[in-house]
Amino acid sequence: MSVLEEVDVPLSAEGEACSLDSYLVLPDNSMDERIAAARRALGKTTILLGHHYQRDEVIRFADFTGDSYKLSKAAAETDANYILFCGVHFMAESADILAHEGQQVILPDLNAGCSMADMAEIGQVEECWETLLDAGVSESEILPLTYMNSAAAIKAFCGERGGLVCTSSNARKAFEWAFARAKKILFLPDQHLGRNTGHAMGIPLNEMVVYDPWQIGGGITPERLRAAKVVLWKGHCSVHQRFLPEHVDKVRAKYPGIQVIVHPECRLEVCEKADAMGSTEGLIRIVREAPQGSSFAIGTEIHLVNRLAKEFAPQGKKIVTLDDTGCLCTTMYRISPQHLAWALENLVEGRVVNRIQVRDDVKYWARAALDRMLEIRA
Repeated sequence: MSVLEEVDVPLSAEGEACSLDSYLVLPDNSMDERIAAARRALGKTTILLGHHYQRDEVIRFADFTGDSYKLSKAAAETDANYILFCGVHFMAESADILAHEGQQVILPDLNAGCSMADMAEIGQVEECWETLLDAGVSESEILPLTYMNSAAAIKAFCGERGGLVCTSSNARKAFEWAFARAKKILFLPDQHLGRNTGHAMGIPLNEMVVYDPWQIGGGITPERLRAAKVVLWKGHCSVHQRFLPEHVDKVRAKYPGIQVIVHPECRLEVCEKADAMGSTEGLIRIVREAPQGSSFAIGTEIHLVNRLAKEFAPQGKKIVTLDDTGCLCTTMYRISPQHLAWALENLVEGRVVNRIQVRDDVKYWARAALDRMLEIRA
């Protein structure tokens, strides 16, 4: 008897697992035993990665939790044949780039994308590069850097031109690495992380320009492009951009003495008002290392904030979101228990669904950009 029959998974007349649609109509809690049974059947052949922003109903099954690079690296260090990435598309691409031969990466829902990553398309980036060259910026004086939250093609673009990938925790070291080799940086795709990083290094705001791919010439004159030290791509995180300076003022008035900590994808004006700024892992570390009874308002995705509030409540730590209207990553939320059960049960039956596979030529240069990041460990 197969594990699918054991947990009463409906089969088609041909013995194939039901379509995804037949899973999506079922309640979340009906998936728990099916997911657990499929995990038992697959054993060590399969690992499950859960990004911090995943909903509790999914992340509880993860073998590893963390941010995208940490998860991809951890998966590549295992002997698992299958990597189920409960995250978004660019994360699954990164896992495939770092995976060793024989590993296959699965994204339970192909519609789980990233609004920020989608704001930089390779054709637009190539046009931007040509615009810079036409403005009189030579390739020898500028390096492209991309945030981890970008498509594999963008990572490859940077890798092929001598640049690298960075995370939110090592962005400053990436800037320092680049400025030791060139006079200028093209930073993709998050303008806020780029601006916050440059500002913290003392780069004047008027020496950082924003390239808008939807305007002719990026909306910047050739003179300004030549004068700028940092060219920022006009992209942002749809979650972190929602936090505003008035949210900081409001939460301080409501909770006197509270510490405000925010992600560097937030606007500069928000970061300047905050007590501390940090990557996802950095924010978690700040809360973990704080003394009992501390209170925090955190400017990041709501699932992580709620999870931290529950985890540290026994230590008397009060944790609230910076914006109480809730800041949900809707694309990350697309990964549901139903999608996870469907992907796992297909694996049990020998079918790989929703495989994410980066082309070899793209993988080569994207890997080069990621490997260079090892030179700038945070």
